[in-house]
Amino acid sequence: MASSRNICIVGPSKRFLSGISYYTIRLANAMHSEKDVSVICFRQLLPTFLFPGKSHVGKDISNLNFSSGIPVFDGMDYNNPLTWLRAYNFIKEQKPDVIILQWWTSSVAHMQLLLKIFAGMSNKPKIIIEFHEVVDPFEESILPIRLYSKITGKLLRKNLDAYITHSESDKQLVAERYTIAPEKIHVIPHGLYDQYGKLLDTKEAKKNLLINEEFVILSFGLIRKYKGTPYLIRAFEQLPLEILEKSRLLIVGEIWEDRKELIDQIRASQVRDKITLVDEYVPDGKVSLYFSASDVVVLPYLRASQSGIAHIAMSFGKPVVVSEVGGLKESMAGYAGTFFVSPGDVDSLRKAILDQFEKKIHYEVPDQKWDRIINRYIELLESI
Repeated sequence: MASSRNICIVGPSKRFLSGISYYTIRLANAMHSEKDVSVICFRQLLPTFLFPGKSHVGKDISNLNFSSGIPVFDGMDYNNPLTWLRAYNFIKEQKPDVIILQWWTSSVAHMQLLLKIFAGMSNKPKIIIEFHEVVDPFEESILPIRLYSKITGKLLRKNLDAYITHSESDKQLVAERYTIAPEKIHVIPHGLYDQYGKLLDTKEAKKNLLINEEFVILSFGLIRKYKGTPYLIRAFEQLPLEILEKSRLLIVGEIWEDRKELIDQIRASQVRDKITLVDEYVPDGKVSLYFSASDVVVLPYLRASQSGIAHIAMSFGKPVVVSEVGGLKESMAGYAGTFFVSPGDVDSLRKAILDQFEKKIHYEVPDQKWDRIINRYIELLESI
């Protein structure tokens, strides 16, 4: 495959900002240094009132943008055929040799299927699906969405040229669930989310957040049932009294599920005055502040394919207490600051947090830079 061939990357725009929005931008920018790249963004993913994070839809809270020189069609809407026609014209104009579709939710499956059809009507590029999620349990629990996902997803995945996962465990899950030949699934690691600037002085960061405690435990990112936040609260409550007096549990992230249950749990806690809940989608400009103030980042997930939060924590050299689940076992194993715990095990969480109390070590950032990651993509692109 000639180096001049065009790659079109398809993912969500910043309107419905998520970790996959960041991933799409980082991948496109990194790929742009080696290949001719264009991008198609999904702008309106679903009716806004149905989106759990509707409070931040359309807000300008991210500093990350596509590099100049990358043609971007922003955007394609779930309910607007005119935008589908424009996407078709964009494909005809760009003439990509390869299209990489980002898969993270079934809500955009019909738009991805349309792009597959459009590609077949133009210059018939190779098509790859990159899986960030095998299946979302919340979507799977709703019958109409489950049926929609099953039908459109099956049509979309049929007869593609390659598939990408970010871990061997996800490769196995994808192969089994969707009956895809394992040799067509390629594992490419997740690049670091290192776009948030440098660490600030820890004392200044704590002062800025009005935190007086010397030991700050950070839980960061969207709050969903599978993230295991209630287990972290219980583990925090069981720390020795002399440690609790010097500690603060900082839970930062937009609540998407079980809002009442979480707030009630915090209010009922005997150490509620030591727990801070920041229920918001954090703007890029404040991410470094929270991580700089933290002494340990805790991700007590009950399941996970990957975690953008883990990659932020690693980029800042922070110790990470994380559940030994899914792709995290692979992506975090090579980072010296990783401390694995059993999912849903409160005592294991408590002990791991306690071990970090007096260490306060800054760890070497792992070598998962995007330029190295892109080499893996290029090897795959050339192989097909």
